[in-house]
Amino acid sequence: MNIQQLEYVIALDDFRHFVSAAENCHVTQPTLTMQLKKLEEELDVLLFDRSKKPLKPTPEGVLFIAKARRILKDINDLHGALNGEKNSLKGQFRLGIIPTIAPHLLPLFLPLFAEKFADTRLVIEEMESELIIKALHENRLDLAIMATPAGERDLQETVLFNESFVFYGPAEHPLLDKGLLSPDGLDANHLLLLSEGHCFRSQALNICKTKVSHPVFNFQYESGSIETIKGLVKKGIGYTLIPELAISEGDKAHVRRFEQPEPVREVSIVCHKSFNRPVLIDSIKTAVRNSLPAHITRPREFVKIKWR
Repeated sequence: MNIQQLEYVIALDDFRHFVSAAENCHVTQPTLTMQLKKLEEELDVLLFDRSKKPLKPTPEGVLFIAKARRILKDINDLHGALNGEKNSLKGQFRLGIIPTIAPHLLPLFLPLFAEKFADTRLVIEEMESELIIKALHENRLDLAIMATPAGERDLQETVLFNESFVFYGPAEHPLLDKGLLSPDGLDANHLLLLSEGHCFRSQALNICKTKVSHPVFNFQYESGSIETIKGLVKKGIGYTLIPELAISEGDKAHVRRFEQPEPVREVSIVCHKSFNRPVLIDSIKTAVRNSLPAHITRPREFVKIKWR
């Protein structure tokens, strides 16, 4: 067994296709296939089920791949420590970000960050929180921007900011006549929510004092888009909660804040504790904080809403 074989196995798990994995590893497909076969013969176990389309790891393969990812990460970390890379911003890094943050935060900080740190290449992917956590543990992501706390012992969290939740209702809704709202006035049965898997959905439900018992809608709509839900609300269908960064210029007539302490979500950079690039984390943190509008960072009393 050698490091190259481990890299081939990881590539096959990532691409689930022999040709694509070989191209990613810069070898021919027969070379990769032969090395995989040698490894399987040495282990006396099949790592991938070739009968599946796309390729799929066997149960034994799943265990092997998880260990292989950790071994390769440790090797890369060792190289980095010896080469002094912890103080370097140069290189390519995989950044995950949850969908309820990405469209509102990335346009604020990413252009300036990319211009200032030309040697840093961020490969960014929108992912739901649970998938981000899994990817960080499996070394498929280097770092992520997500709602915290995640409550994971092996992950490190660096808080960026606290973002308020705000009420979003149709024009002339009675709650819009009030100055500041109390969560006690919300009925979860009237809430339009993101689909299961989004941490923002869990947080919105945690703000409400009531639970969903008899939804008032004669349809079930699974959405991963806050903007789509806002469009439905504007047409008079229910109401919702949105993160403060999602407020656009045309939304002001539909928005009301909550009384203090305001419900907020904590947004952080999250990485595995073995990720040894503190300068990169600090640079992203500074870029994000310097790009935030003043109303996001204003002094206020707040209570953090958990999603787990």
